[in-house]
Amino acid sequence: MAKVCQLYSGSSGNSIYIGTNSGGVLVDIGVSAKKCEAALNDLGIAPESIKAVLVTHEHKDHVSGVRVFAARYKTPVYATPATLEEMCKSGVVNSTVNLNEIDGKLDFGDMCAEAFHNSHDAVDCVGYKLTVSGGRKISVCTDTGIVTEDARRCVTGSDLVFLESNHEISILENGYYPYPLKQRILSDKGHLSNTAADDFAKELLQSGTTRLVLSHLSRENNVPAIARQSMVSALDELGAKDGNDYRLYVSKPANDGGLIVL
Repeated sequence: MAKVCQLYSGSSGNSIYIGTNSGGVLVDIGVSAKKCEAALNDLGIAPESIKAVLVTHEHKDHVSGVRVFAARYKTPVYATPATLEEMCKSGVVNSTVNLNEIDGKLDFGDMCAEAFHNSHDAVDCVGYKLTVSGGRKISVCTDTGIVTEDARRCVTGSDLVFLESNHEISILENGYYPYPLKQRILSDKGHLSNTAADDFAKELLQSGTTRLVLSHLSRENNVPAIARQSMVSALDELGAKDGNDYRLYVSKPANDGGLIVL
């Protein structure tokens, strides 16, 4: 049995819990360690039970709480060599943290993790697929301008996917962001739009995915109801209905919905 939760989501901070009855891992800690601890405690999860922190990339909204949390609980941190180097160079982590390079699949007892490459303006951004005992697969695919072939290979067939649905293109284009920032977000090294998420979700549903969690929604350039309706309409084209053929969740900036149990 797997238990998952989007603890925090969006440009103000991101963190995802994925676990079993014997403990779990965190994908990113982009909020303070204090906030992360409080979110875990609210779910009845002891911070000491976290087996690892898996870092996707070095941007502040994904790593700001890593050093304090990992040092406090002696939690090992995993990332690609390039990301670890960048985190050390910028002072995000230091010698108080147990740092580990990703080298193939990571084994955490009753779950294993596999990284895949995303397309983002970071030194080496990755997503993760976690397989828990019993064969359940949970993937995290956020912070990517396009769905890479590596992501498609790894994520396809997952039971649950945390899928970026960052912006509604028309809202972004007509919004107040400076033109260079708009171009960055819309680029292949930026973030997935609602439309791009919808297209990939169709593939995922046809591969057996039954739970979708829309993640990393922009407060300025998206509306949760619009993201949800866009996804529901796209999957309706397949004849799939929310609540029957799949379950759709939309992440809030801070979790208030408890754990999703698979």
